[in-house]
Amino acid sequence: MPPQKVVIIMGSKSDLAFASSIGRVLEDYAVDYECNVASAHRTPEHLLKILKEYEGSGDNLVYITVAGLSDALSGLVAGFTKYPVIACPPDAEKYGWPKAFSSAMTPEGVAVFLVLKPENAALAAVKILALANPSLYERITPRKQEREEAVLKADRELKGKKTSD
Repeated sequence: MPPQKVVIIMGSKSDLAFASSIGRVLEDYAVDYECNVASAHRTPEHLLKILKEYEGSGDNLVYITVAGLSDALSGLVAGFTKYPVIACPPDAEKYGWPKAFSSAMTPEGVAVFLVLKPENAALAAVKILALANPSLYERITPRKQEREEAVLKADRELKGKKTSD
């Protein structure tokens, strides 16, 4: 099996704090990742150079794009690559649904997945990589069970209590 990695591409260095949340989750799942800064608007040639290097690596990849304002980054990456692209905009809460359209409304044949929470973007990337690497499921399942148990525990604690207590 070829090496696997998640490639995080930020539109600017100011997105690093947001992207760090993605990296922490990937580290928890022991998934390799690399971060890059490239702007579809300001440095398109640099972005294409980065993409060409990754595309030629032979690795199984998932791209996570982190771009504020007008998100041309996600569409350009998706238009260039054969691998999945997950847009995770750092300013979605600030701009709301118009931001979602900026990230996800791409032409036919240019698929961009939109995930608003950085932790969920990382988990989605891990699940995509798990399709080719079933050992990743061994890392996903216990965490899923922990979340399920937390909900069941809360339910057990509330059994018999009135909502006015």
